[in-house]
Amino acid sequence: MTPGKTAPISRRERPAKPALSLEGIVAAALGIMRAEGLERVTMRRLAQELDTGPASLYVYVGNTAELRAYMLDDLLGGLDLSPVTAPGDWRERLVTVLWSYGSALMEYPGLAQSALVTRPAGPGYLRMVDGLLALLAEGVPEDRTAWAVDLLLHFVTATATEQGTRKVADDARREESDLTAAILAATPRTFPRIAALGMDLVSGTGEQRLGWAFDVLLNGILETPRPEGSQDVPGADGAP
Repeated sequence: MTPGKTAPISRRERPAKPALSLEGIVAAALGIMRAEGLERVTMRRLAQELDTGPASLYVYVGNTAELRAYMLDDLLGGLDLSPVTAPGDWRERLVTVLWSYGSALMEYPGLAQSALVTRPAGPGYLRMVDGLLALLAEGVPEDRTAWAVDLLLHFVTATATEQGTRKVADDARREESDLTAAILAATPRTFPRIAALGMDLVSGTGEQRLGWAFDVLLNGILETPRPEGSQDVPGADGAP
């Protein structure tokens, strides 16, 4: 060996890279999201994190939307479903689980947006749906539980997406201030119904309004049977 030269290191002596797996890819994606934000979770960034090429990832994940569905499903796997088997009123326990789901989504509004268009189908999501169906079965006629869980999850997902996206304090305050000013500026001649209701249009806390919405949905589910013959027609949107 020439003096001053560094001896080459054999490739065989380098530590072997961990084998790629779907679980490892999802774990790495969640790590990037928590450290850098969801927008940084790209196939190129993920490949860099895993010391591989982007093409290798497509063996396990078809596209970014599918990756986000897997990420959301992993998060849902940690959802507290103890209310499903706890004693107490089934409606209160159901709302507790739905609140937990919504809170998880609000932490990651980008994933919530994905859930509106790409439904997870992994064990975390199915475990949650099965728990919600068990709670609904305690008080809702059997023929309505399948549609009820879809309706409730869609409502919570949409609400969490909106609230999570708007949770930047300055932006939210500015939007509320603009809306308040517009309501107060309404007159009986320009917008008579808005002028009559005034600030009642924005009254109540977020928790009060969401709790009321759950009551409205559940009361409607209990009072409204499904259309005749609907159980014989496959759903077009892949619900739940």
